[in-house]
Amino acid sequence: MRMILALLVPPVLLASLLAPPATAQTGTQPVATSPATAPTAPRGVQARAAYLADAGTGAALWSRSPDVRRPIGSITKVMTALVVLREGDLDRQIRIKRSHLAIAAANDGSTAGLRPGDRIRARDLLNALMLPSGCDAADALADAYGPGRRAFVRKMNLTAQSLGLRRTRYAEASGLPSKTGRSTARDQVALGRYALRQPEFARIVKRSRYVLPAGDGHRRYVWRTTNHLLRQRPETLGIKTGYTRAAGYSLLFAARRNGRTLVGVVLDSSKTRNSARFKDAARLMSWGFGW
Repeated sequence: MRMILALLVPPVLLASLLAPPATAQTGTQPVATSPATAPTAPRGVQARAAYLADAGTGAALWSRSPDVRRPIGSITKVMTALVVLREGDLDRQIRIKRSHLAIAAANDGSTAGLRPGDRIRARDLLNALMLPSGCDAADALADAYGPGRRAFVRKMNLTAQSLGLRRTRYAEASGLPSKTGRSTARDQVALGRYALRQPEFARIVKRSRYVLPAGDGHRRYVWRTTNHLLRQRPETLGIKTGYTRAAGYSLLFAARRNGRTLVGVVLDSSKTRNSARFKDAARLMSWGFGW
């Protein structure tokens, strides 16, 4: 009961995050509410599904196939981080086990290079989760905070339900293997808007690099972000890259300029080119800010 109550979101906040704007449509056709000085739709976006919204009002600015359920790869880790943050106790020490490395090894997943036997604070593991997209960090956090992976995934899905993400279903804390778990562009932008309101989350995803000095119980780690937009576009606020063979190169992103924040997502910009998702996101940013 305590967990369920903890997951509840105030009705006013929930309505603000998730109520579809009057101009929004579903299906595969783009919809647009364009800035006054911009073309009526962004040009050159390759993603199979995409969504761009004003973070403050929740108004949809443009979308493509916003409600089609798709694999999202490591964008899943946004929910993993939120479950941990809502549970709290971020200074708890988590012992890294060999089993925490197994899912990444079996599925050619990204890792934070965690070493079995090290004891690392949950706070630090959140950086290992979100910057280098560590599937090993995801498994360690899920194991500790479930407790156990199955219990943790239940918490992920309960959180999704409480936030009104009706077309989202999680199967693993890491987003692996590649064909498990589904969400939509609309749901992920709603989740991104909510996540950015959590101060610790916002601080983590804005970092390009995080250094954990060697300490009592662990070796030194240096984690660098996989989100190239943080280096390419100074207005970028984060949030999370995603890739599996099924999901393609994808990105949930946010940016702020002249007091206005946009949150967007591009899903499956390419199956083969990492750079495609960043180009798609940059095009959406430029259009959304009216450049």
